[in-house]
Amino acid sequence: MSNWDPMRMNVLYLPPATEFRPVDRRKYTWSQSKTTGESCLSIGYHHDFNIIQAEYRDEVLAEWIPQMGQYVLSGKIFISDESYDEKYAQIRFLIFQREARYALAAMIYGDRTFFSNYPWLLDSPIYIHFQSNYKDYNKIIYYETPRQYLNETMQLIST
Repeated sequence: MSNWDPMRMNVLYLPPATEFRPVDRRKYTWSQSKTTGESCLSIGYHHDFNIIQAEYRDEVLAEWIPQMGQYVLSGKIFISDESYDEKYAQIRFLIFQREARYALAAMIYGDRTFFSNYPWLLDSPIYIHFQSNYKDYNKIIYYETPRQYLNETMQLIST
């Protein structure tokens, strides 16, 4: 994921979703090709399981959820289940903990028109649930706000 290039990303809206709707339960599916390095972002009412590479399980899923009077971008990343040993789970957790920022940047940048229509969402919190059968790697981590990712990506593109 660390090779994410905003110019090498395909964005697909899954009908009936558009750049403008929905807000509630708007879902993102992000994956990056291991061979081409291209990333793919799908946006819709449901996650896009067609772009997930089952052998790698390195997709990032997220959705907008109303929570206690505000919206939260709630994401999840698969780390491990019973088929993974603890050492491999630790390695995946450490990599994804660092690399989740690239996937979030891709989601926010890829859906920037949506944010121009709902600018108040730019200051919403982002939480990522790292899903693991090992308690040390089964965590929810705060990843700041969409505004920070959009600003960082726009700076990257302009340089």
